[in-house]
Amino acid sequence: MLGSQELAPTLQKKRPGLGRRGETLRRCRDNELAYANDMRLSLSINSLRLIAWIAVLPVASAAQTPMKAIVIHSSGGPEVLKYEDVPRPQAKDDDILIRVMAAAVNPVDVFIREGRITHFPLIPGMDVAGVVEETGNKVTKFKRGDAIYAYLSFEEQGGYAEFAVTKQDHAALKPKSVDFEHAAAVPLAATTAWQALIEKAGLSAGQTVLIHGGSGGVGTFAVQIAKARGAKVIATASTANQDLLKQLGVDQPIDYTTTKFEDVVKNVDVVLNAVRGDTLARSYGVMKKGGIIVSITGEPDPAELEKHGIRGTGLGAHPDAKVLEELAKLIDTGKITPIVSAVMPLVDVAKAHQQIASRHTRGKVVLKVAEPPGQSPRD
Repeated sequence: MLGSQELAPTLQKKRPGLGRRGETLRRCRDNELAYANDMRLSLSINSLRLIAWIAVLPVASAAQTPMKAIVIHSSGGPEVLKYEDVPRPQAKDDDILIRVMAAAVNPVDVFIREGRITHFPLIPGMDVAGVVEETGNKVTKFKRGDAIYAYLSFEEQGGYAEFAVTKQDHAALKPKSVDFEHAAAVPLAATTAWQALIEKAGLSAGQTVLIHGGSGGVGTFAVQIAKARGAKVIATASTANQDLLKQLGVDQPIDYTTTKFEDVVKNVDVVLNAVRGDTLARSYGVMKKGGIIVSITGEPDPAELEKHGIRGTGLGAHPDAKVLEELAKLIDTGKITPIVSAVMPLVDVAKAHQQIASRHTRGKVVLKVAEPPGQSPRD
């Protein structure tokens, strides 16, 4: 009788295919296990990729979130102002993202549209009022939900939109006593008036100031700032705006269409020139020695300054949160009232530009971008 060790070779001889078949089965089983392991690994990797993709999806979506804005693609007339969908900006570092409620239109916006700059596309607008939507990681002055107003720099712009970004040092809390439309009328024009009269001219109580263009955007604020400072105010405007000058407290209103200011004005301490034409050239002779001319529409003539023994400077205004804070105090105490002659929807921006280009705007024209938080269009 054969033992087990002897039986195995015998069986192999009788069933020669059994070894090869077993090897084949083992190989199939090993391949299936390897495939299954590869599938599990692949599924794990893909799951991790899916989780990572889902995690960054909100960030990617936020970066691509569209908003409505007025975009200029080339210089030209009001017709180049296009109402379009564009990506919403994001706040970085010391930036704040503002949900814009209102934006003011300024003469500089018209100059920009007509060709002062050539890099396009561009969203114009340097005056906004709205609510803080988002803050950069270095912002310390504001938090989400704060009602603010801001002077966007020439480099920033972007105010004609549902959202705008600016540095925290270009904004301040909105005056509580006025709505967003009136707050939006303040930043650029009032800052210009403040920097001209207070910072450049050093206007003080008891002095006399002559303001050319007293009924315009800068002029209406300049009149009120000067009065709040305790100065005597002389201002020029057209016949139609004489009543406005009186309402603002002008001591000596002058109708430039019927009276030459140089015939009725003399010994002025400060001149603020906020108009174009020959007004600046005619102003040197009405000043007292040592006085100062500040012009926002061109540089004074050095020869004329020397001839009359006066000083003079041009002014390019710039954003300053501290000035906006001071202006807000004057507004909330009733010493300054923003003058808004028209409020138009954002889509009517071309009409607003046409009005500003006429150079006969009373106060400011403001674009309404959105309803204030918690307020419906019927409120």
